[in-house]
Amino acid sequence: MEAELLGPPEDLKGKDVLEIGAGAAQCSRWLTAQGARPVALDISHRQLQHALRIGGAFPLVCADAGALPFADASFDLACSAYGALPFVADPVQVLREVRRVLRPGGRFVFSVTHPIRWAFPDEPGPAGLSVSASYFDRTPYVEQDEEGRAVYVEHHRTVGDRVRDVVAAGFRLVDLVEPEWPAWNSSEWGGWSPLRGNLIPGTAIFVCVRD
Repeated sequence: MEAELLGPPEDLKGKDVLEIGAGAAQCSRWLTAQGARPVALDISHRQLQHALRIGGAFPLVCADAGALPFADASFDLACSAYGALPFVADPVQVLREVRRVLRPGGRFVFSVTHPIRWAFPDEPGPAGLSVSASYFDRTPYVEQDEEGRAVYVEHHRTVGDRVRDVVAAGFRLVDLVEPEWPAWNSSEWGGWSPLRGNLIPGTAIFVCVRD
C-alpha cells in the first residue's frame, strides 16, 4: 500500500480491481476505502465466510484462480498478497487467466514468500541464517492428515522460474520488489525476526502489465 505499486491511492478511485486468493479480503477493504470497486476471490469457502463476518461492501466470489468466472477485460487492476500462486502446480495458467480478465494496460501486482527462503530453515534465531536445503530443489512442501491426505501444499519456484512464468503468460514484468526489513519492526513471528530480516528478504513482489 505504501509502495503504491498499484498506483497512487488517489488514482484507484472508480477502478475495478480483482483480489486473487483474497482470504479474509484485507486488501479489498483497503481498496474500498480508496474508492475502488474490488472483487475478492478465493477458492476457500471458509476464508470467504471469515471475510463476510468482518464485513465490507464488495462482492465475494468462491472460485479457482486458474478458471476465473469473469469475462475478458473485466478489470483495470488485479492484486494478490500471498494468494493462489504459491499453492498451484501450474502458476502460468493462473497468470494467463489474470491477464485475460485485465483490460489493456492493466496491472497485476502479486507477492509471494521470497524464493530464497526455501534454502533456510524456518527459524528466527541464528540457526535460521544457515543454508539447510537446495534453493534449486523444487519438491513441494506438503502437510498430510492422519489418513495421508494432503491438507496443505506449497510449491517452490526460483526467482528465475517466477520471471519466466510471468513472461510465458504474456505479461511484461516492470518491477521486482524485495522489501527490506523496516528499522521500526522489532517483532518476531514464525521464522522471521530483525536478525534474519536484516540479512535475507522475506517477500518478493512482482509488478506485471498487460500491454
